[in-house]
Amino acid sequence: MTDVLQQIRLADVADILIVAVLAYWLINVIRGTRAVQMLIGLSALAVLFAASQYFELFTVSWLLRNFLSSLFLVVVILFQNDIRRALTQVGRGRLFGDRRARTQMIEEVVRAAAQLATRRVGALIALEREVGLNEYIEAGVSLDARVSRELLVAIFLPRSPIHDGAVVVRRGRLAAAGCVLPLTSNPVVNKALGTRHRAAIGLTEETDAAVVVVSEEEGHISLVLDGRIHQDIDPGSLRARLGELSIP
Repeated sequence: MTDVLQQIRLADVADILIVAVLAYWLINVIRGTRAVQMLIGLSALAVLFAASQYFELFTVSWLLRNFLSSLFLVVVILFQNDIRRALTQVGRGRLFGDRRARTQMIEEVVRAAAQLATRRVGALIALEREVGLNEYIEAGVSLDARVSRELLVAIFLPRSPIHDGAVVVRRGRLAAAGCVLPLTSNPVVNKALGTRHRAAIGLTEETDAAVVVVSEEEGHISLVLDGRIHQDIDPGSLRARLGELSIP
């Protein structure tokens, strides 16, 4: 064991660390996107190719060999949007994340919720965490905009064409608005809760998202996590609770 350790060079350690960091970064880039399903599909084809060779299925093996020989080109075509987004993040210096941007995003959400609550304008803001919200984003109106109090308030004003539904925040960006979230079917949920609160609970029952709800009837702010609703919280408490969560 000692001899093996002595043979390890600093360059080998650096090599392993670089590959690990790149793999971690790649996972974060594609998490919650259709690229995950595509990778699963390609992995299944690779397993099928290995099985076809083992069981001597010559026709299947020939077809898959010709397809996999162009794998690099296939990956570039299928993942072109994700590759473009990844390179853009590198260009912006966001390889290891930006804590300041995350703090600013939370501050803008809190300020928007406070202003909307004061004006008694209903709102539903879903913050994506580990579990991707891609299916809800794709069904909404694509935005890809910087999170700001002004934009959030403008979206939820009654005269806005996209005020119905939820806004989804992904990786510090407003990914989409007008998103339809699943309503909870839990019979224990308070019957007095409206559609927004039920949608927030429904989403957090299926994912690990954090959802901020503003009630237009009472002007109260609620935070929903793991299917549980924390009602009538002040902006300071909302800021603190969101800051404690792992929101990318």
